[in-house]
Amino acid sequence: MDKMDRMNRRDFLKKTIGGGIAAGSTLVFPGVEKLLAAQQGAAYDLVAVRGGGPDRMFDAAIASLGGMQTFVPRGSRVLVKPNIGWDVPPERGGNTHPALVGRIVEQCLAAGAKEVTVFDHTCDNWRRCYTNSGIEAAVKAAGGKMVSGDSEGYYKSVSVPQGQRLKEAKVHEALLNADVFINAPVLKHHSSSMVTIGMKNLMGVVWDRWYWHRNDLHQCIADFSSFRKPDLTVVDAYNVMKRNGPRGVSVSDVVSMKAQVVSLDPVAADAAGAKLFGSDPMDIRHIEIASRMNLGQMNLEKLSINRIKI
Repeated sequence: MDKMDRMNRRDFLKKTIGGGIAAGSTLVFPGVEKLLAAQQGAAYDLVAVRGGGPDRMFDAAIASLGGMQTFVPRGSRVLVKPNIGWDVPPERGGNTHPALVGRIVEQCLAAGAKEVTVFDHTCDNWRRCYTNSGIEAAVKAAGGKMVSGDSEGYYKSVSVPQGQRLKEAKVHEALLNADVFINAPVLKHHSSSMVTIGMKNLMGVVWDRWYWHRNDLHQCIADFSSFRKPDLTVVDAYNVMKRNGPRGVSVSDVVSMKAQVVSLDPVAADAAGAKLFGSDPMDIRHIEIASRMNLGQMNLEKLSINRIKI
């Protein structure tokens, strides 16, 4: 996508998605029923979308929450934190889908963000992860900026306010400098934590994640979630790795769910993601701990949920 294409694309988003789509419009995502007029200004705790591409589902979800401008003030610096931990292509389900990451970046810039930064402290070689996940290309095409998480010099020591096992951590400057924080995890199996969703994805903003594994992983995940709540959690459940996580072995580990969960509440987002995966949120210990720490609501029956089918 060249510079003119990006400008035209951003203009289009500003006139439609970024500013809230007019009632009755089907320009951006035809087939989404009862999405607009009845939902403008509606107070949803969580949006669950099924049936479209990752970018199209995000368009639907963010529109029903009032548009990206609700979360991204003009002139703000935004951090988008996907899972880019593994040197695998999108169909393997190891990382957040690049189409979703690219669309989030586009929406932020259309809403007036000054800059949008994307990074992860990867497990495999970071250059190969950024390239082979497809995320670097998607981010750059959308006008965003990729930064490395591979040097300890990028991380600063912070205290964790409600930490029980994790009382301090070195956190990447991209998060410390961000005005807006959007967490964009992929939903998948994990051999240590049962599943990895939003709160687990935050391990990618710290330098020493192995400390978490050595000192009660689930408690550390919940502890760090008290450091800074994401302004928005966007759970990618398009291609879901059901076994052999977190890296996976082959595409045979992956189920095509074509789903997405978006919430202002990180605990609710994880609880809904666990349900999608086929697990009881109460069985995912870090979700249950985070709920007890009053970091969010895990009881989905207490939430106002907008369900959209494309």
